[in-house]
Amino acid sequence: MQILILTILVWAPEAQGATGKVFKVLPQFLDEKGRPALSPSLFERDAYQAHLRMNREKRNGIRFAVQWKTHKAVWAPLKLRVELRGTAEGNLPKEKTIEKQVDAGKYFRKWTNLDLTGQPYADFGEVTAWRVTLWEGEDLLAEQKSFLW
Repeated sequence: MQILILTILVWAPEAQGATGKVFKVLPQFLDEKGRPALSPSLFERDAYQAHLRMNREKRNGIRFAVQWKTHKAVWAPLKLRVELRGTAEGNLPKEKTIEKQVDAGKYFRKWTNLDLTGQPYADFGEVTAWRVTLWEGEDLLAEQKSFLW
């Protein structure tokens, strides 16, 4: 009997759903060629991002580079969701959602890019706030949001 109880206690946490965490979200403007930087240098990337921030006509989109990880067993499909709020039209701000299905990484953190480019980006306008969430099926595992969310 004690062995049965011990076995149940050891395996019970695995029967629960996954847990997860969103570690980092890097919003980056993209140029006409879809590049966030001209070279792999972090200094160059920051300088080019400042240039794109000041010159809206040279932007063709925005990328959300998301670093995330899940723990424990995953029983349903995983997806990353970015919810965006833009400048207000009338009384309410513009809203848009970008989703991407992702595969679970068991041991390491993963980076996933979610992009809004081309005409949908031009129609949306400036992003004023964002929220990134990690979902297992219909269960929210983790979130990270901007200051203005």
